[in-house]
Amino acid sequence: MNDTYRSLLDRYVQEIDAQLLKFTEDKPELQGIVCQAMEYSLTAGGKRLRPVLCLEFYRMCGGEDIGKILDVACSIELIHTFSLIHDDLPCMDNDDFRRGKPSCHKAFPENIALLAGDALNTLAFEVISQAALEERISAQTAVMLISVLSKSVGTQGMIGGQVIDLMCEGKEIDIETLNTLQSYKTGALIEAACVMGVILAGKYEMIPKAAEYASALGRAFQIVDDLLDVNGTFEELGKPIGSDSEQGKSTYVSVLGENRSKQIAAQLTMQALGHLSKFENNQFLSELTDDLLTRKK
Repeated sequence: MNDTYRSLLDRYVQEIDAQLLKFTEDKPELQGIVCQAMEYSLTAGGKRLRPVLCLEFYRMCGGEDIGKILDVACSIELIHTFSLIHDDLPCMDNDDFRRGKPSCHKAFPENIALLAGDALNTLAFEVISQAALEERISAQTAVMLISVLSKSVGTQGMIGGQVIDLMCEGKEIDIETLNTLQSYKTGALIEAACVMGVILAGKYEMIPKAAEYASALGRAFQIVDDLLDVNGTFEELGKPIGSDSEQGKSTYVSVLGENRSKQIAAQLTMQALGHLSKFENNQFLSELTDDLLTRKK
């Protein structure tokens, strides 16, 4: 990624981080600890890929005032962070670290971490509805956004993928089942981010193209994640390496092997770029899509 686009990405991340802080700045005395836990996980770092995708599709589809819908784009990061808190809990993946810091349930009591995840989940939909009440977006737009986001979280989305993942632990699964698992667990929220950007811009005819891009990107992203779990380091990823294998999880690496996984990730990236070419002013997102294939964290 060249310096101009790197600067744009950094600016996006700074604006997203500032918005995320606003969500938890009010900490009531009696229940403030859960707000602290929410803020702890929201500010732990991360690529902020999902809100960046939302903002970029909004821009590519003709949206002009990013500041007006920044909080709505960040609603996706609230959902993503809630999922990470719950993923790390002892009853799920039982991970002690996330992004180089103790997991939420290690920094706070486990029950508070659970509730922090719940609160982030519901906050996402409060943010979207509040934008409609303030007439920054229309009521119809809010309903469309809530429909897309809620579906991406539920049994036909992220939670459904988590269930399949849990049910398949310690079992050999075929590539079709793995594709379904990951299209729900990882891909659904990435698709929601892209589609929500299109909806916010009101260019509904481009929704299928955005979804096709997201489908290819989501699978490529997960394959790279699986490769990093084998070849990465704790310092780079901020979490234990090899945990998928230890927990008996099926990954693209375990099913296809490293070399074939790398080939498919490259092919999917090319497919994603092909779908992206249908959008005007796509240079920044094209560079970012390429960079995600060779990322180290």
